[in-house]
Amino acid sequence: MASFTERILNMRRGELGLALLSALFFFLVLCGYFFLRPVREAMGVARGMDDLRWLFAVTSLASLFAVLVFGGVVARTNRRRFIPVAYLFVIACLIGFATLLIQDARAGGGLIGTDAETGLARGVGYTFYVWLSVINLFSTSVFWAFMVDVFDVDQGKRMFPFIGIGGTLGALAGGRGASLISGLTESPYLPAGLMLIGAGCFALAIAVMLILDRRAGRSALSRLEAGGAAASAGPSAGPSAESAGRGGSNARIGGGALEGMRAVATSPYLLGVGLWVVFMAVSNTLIYFTQANVILESTDTFSQRVGSFADFDSLAQFATLLTQIFITTHLIRKLGVGWTLAILPLVTVLGFVVLAAWPVYGVMLIFQAVHRATRYAVSRPSRETLFSVVAPAEKYKAKPIVDVFLYRGGDLAGAGIDSLFAILGLGLAWVAMSTAPLAGMWIALSIGLGRAQARRVDA
Repeated sequence: MASFTERILNMRRGELGLALLSALFFFLVLCGYFFLRPVREAMGVARGMDDLRWLFAVTSLASLFAVLVFGGVVARTNRRRFIPVAYLFVIACLIGFATLLIQDARAGGGLIGTDAETGLARGVGYTFYVWLSVINLFSTSVFWAFMVDVFDVDQGKRMFPFIGIGGTLGALAGGRGASLISGLTESPYLPAGLMLIGAGCFALAIAVMLILDRRAGRSALSRLEAGGAAASAGPSAGPSAESAGRGGSNARIGGGALEGMRAVATSPYLLGVGLWVVFMAVSNTLIYFTQANVILESTDTFSQRVGSFADFDSLAQFATLLTQIFITTHLIRKLGVGWTLAILPLVTVLGFVVLAAWPVYGVMLIFQAVHRATRYAVSRPSRETLFSVVAPAEKYKAKPIVDVFLYRGGDLAGAGIDSLFAILGLGLAWVAMSTAPLAGMWIALSIGLGRAQARRVDA
């Protein structure tokens, strides 16, 4: 088994147990989210593309407020407490949304976008769309922040692709489950039922996270064990031991809620990471609006929209899984972080060129699947290793600024570009041409970030 994990899974002796728990943790987080994602998308497009673009603007403002609140919470607690609290908050909100929808359905109301739509259904639908758009980025950001706290840079390069496979399997299970359930019923209780299933997945994720935290704290293969040992050594252990001890499971991060914004604004390295995320978000949004238009024109009912979005998700996750199994595991080590990050902008511009030449449903389906597979299976693990060389206080406070606020800012910019193209009557050919210079800057930034990370590792 040790030989198998070292040669095939690219792990060292004793790392498999921690990797499996981490993969299971990610499986449950993404499984819960992908039961919810098709519901969010169906609610977002239910009243047309104009309302969807408006929701993007509201989401960006909500993201700023959420980042400030999150920074304050992080400053006053330790990792083992605030991660379960964050997921418990998600569970409580899901139960609240489901309860409101169930009560509305019992009173004879219909879902958003239907003839029997009520004001309550519309309010819950739009609130849920904005809420999940913000919460999703926090849930994955918190997960990966925990991973780079458990594993060092070398372990991250080797193990994050394997852990990512666990998340992909969870996303595939959640997407397929949502698709199957939506195909069985047109009931107004459908979204509430999917919300409660997602809440159950997040509850299981909390349990797995606590087990992983305890095992990592006792393992010499984890940063947590080294941090705990250094902390227990006391003042005589020296500055390096003290610094390591701050990463321990029970260490408070401290600081203020605005410290994350200051960290990003004053660090060229973090600014570079943030700009990379903005580029990615703009490209994602342009693809998303194209996909939403296709589904809105080809479906009639809420459950059909849920099923269509879930099918798109399932195909994308299947492509992601194949990429992770056969490509990603050794890609980061062979190409390096910078060149691995540069793959996504190449896929983006090539995909839009092909879509502009053949703007049909099948090409859109394949392009979306390949783009998301590259984003999750290739770019995400390499992007997360960029935070392995960042101090814990910066990581937990600046990372949500990058992953939530700047990401949603990129979404807003992408929505503005899409609206401008729609007003001017410009087609996919113009979108393809506009992504070419964006991709050039994006590739240069990717290579620069890879070199900057390598310098930090050497230092």
